[in-house]
Amino acid sequence: MAQNSILLDKSLKFAARIVKLYKYLLKEKHESVISKQIIRSATSIGANANEAVYGISKADFIAKLQISLKETAETEYWLRLLILSDYISEDLGKSLLDDCLEIKRILISTLNTAKTTK
Repeated sequence: MAQNSILLDKSLKFAARIVKLYKYLLKEKHESVISKQIIRSATSIGANANEAVYGISKADFIAKLQISLKETAETEYWLRLLILSDYISEDLGKSLLDDCLEIKRILISTLNTAKTTK
């Protein structure tokens, strides 16, 4: 369960960073299309992970974490696009990507453990 609390903590902090990025993109860059996509996918990571912890069964737990993993992959895509299109700096993008990839590794590890234990 310790890994779950790490996941929940990191995904919540990541979501907060993305909310700040969203505000920045709207106010400073006047960008609304990609910013809406990334705020949806990035905040969904933690929301689904949180739901998984309170799932009604192991299958439900795994299903919710799979959704979190898919949302992480989508968020990674939007971050890479924001970097390549010069909406965010390389430094900011790398920092956000590092956080996203760390969450992705935790999710994969948690899913692998959940799938192999009885």
